[in-house]
Amino acid sequence: MLPPGGGLLWLGLVLGSVCASVGSAAPGNSATDALNVLLIIVDDLRPSLGCYGDKLIRSPNMDQLASHSLLFQNAFAQQAVCAPSRVSLLTGRRPDTTRLYDFNSYWRAHSGNFSTIPQYFKENGYVTMSVGKVFHPGISSNHSDDSPYSWSVPPYHPSSEKYENTKTCRGPDGELHANLLCPVDVADVPEGTLPDKQSTEQAIRLLGKMKTSASPFFLAVGYHKPHIPFRYPKEFQKLYPLENITLAPDPQVPAGLPPVAYNPWMDIRRREDVQALNLSVPYGPIPADFQRKIRQSYFACVSYLDTQVGHLLSALDDLQLASSTIVALTSDHGWALGEHGEWAKYSNFDVTTRVPLVFYVPGRTAPLPAAGDKLFPYLDPFDSISESVEPGRQAGDLVELLSLFPTLAGLAGLRVPPRCPIPSFHVELCREGRNLLKHFQVRDSEEDPYIHAQFQYQESPNSTLAEGVIGTVPERAK
Repeated sequence: MLPPGGGLLWLGLVLGSVCASVGSAAPGNSATDALNVLLIIVDDLRPSLGCYGDKLIRSPNMDQLASHSLLFQNAFAQQAVCAPSRVSLLTGRRPDTTRLYDFNSYWRAHSGNFSTIPQYFKENGYVTMSVGKVFHPGISSNHSDDSPYSWSVPPYHPSSEKYENTKTCRGPDGELHANLLCPVDVADVPEGTLPDKQSTEQAIRLLGKMKTSASPFFLAVGYHKPHIPFRYPKEFQKLYPLENITLAPDPQVPAGLPPVAYNPWMDIRRREDVQALNLSVPYGPIPADFQRKIRQSYFACVSYLDTQVGHLLSALDDLQLASSTIVALTSDHGWALGEHGEWAKYSNFDVTTRVPLVFYVPGRTAPLPAAGDKLFPYLDPFDSISESVEPGRQAGDLVELLSLFPTLAGLAGLRVPPRCPIPSFHVELCREGRNLLKHFQVRDSEEDPYIHAQFQYQESPNSTLAEGVIGTVPERAK
């Protein structure tokens, strides 16, 4: 783990050697005309955003990004679990190919030496950098965030991450607890900061460093919130008074639901404030007043996250990088907020597999900003006069996060990796997702109407894999 700013010395040392590799970039993608890439990956973010039609959520900065972008209304993760989803989207391979359904294996050792998105950009002359939670930490990324394969410099993790699951939540009794609901006074928490704030600050420092580099960059920024525990600056609660918080529209466990399709949300049951409710297992239910508090805190975390995205994008403007940087924003999966009696991910329900997916491409999804103009001025979610912003363009087709790899490569002008053969364990560079360039008015005839999501259940030693086709895209006029 590097201290704040600790990666900058190392970055300066490697810039010279990385610049020498720019000549290996794909034809027509020289260092002078290559687009940079800023990839923002959020943890557990469902499409509860203003730009996706949610009238309650205050997310002005992500809405503003969407107003200059192509927004996919029906984007789905391959699996509603952090590590399998992240490895899948970053390699462009399905969990059945990476052989990762949990957190306990590293694909290069157990499946195949598959290339990743940042690795491919690195091999094509980019400086690749990781800030925050991009790969899932631990065994699934070889305890190194897949370094040195994917990254030009050591990945950065905020020093305050280690306090996320500790007793830092002030309860009604005045004592500190390890709670699910954890609004905090930032000045009182250890180090006086929070992980996502540190990640934003580090990402902005790296952008400033890369502004003067001759090499293009690929910067991945991973935000923790709204992942549990809901630990966020307490002032964001004020955006969502409890009297305005409704229960989920379908809060009951569906009659006849097979047990394999339900997850008993054990991860939140371990939190002290939830333990105090003495809930029955597996179905609960959670008392209605506490349900509202969970939903309130999730929404508050989304607005807190929005401020961090806003500061990051505003810096892109300030550094005059908005006209030369692709911005992609997505999530590893969604999260159930009481729908079907669920309070977790770990299922194939729409609310856990559907994710936001937004691409800003300068000159393509929005005109290039004129000199002195700002595309992404910071917007304060507490500003009561801020107006809702409509997305720039929308696509309704069903798409998968597998498509991130070929789409980012194509948008950046790199050669799009070929389709994977079946099987493809022996092939290092290929992709199982279809290219989405046709949605950006780039000719691409690929069609794949089936979207797959799956989940590994481990209720017994002989665990089963629940898998399903989410939907089929009808033919429609393009």
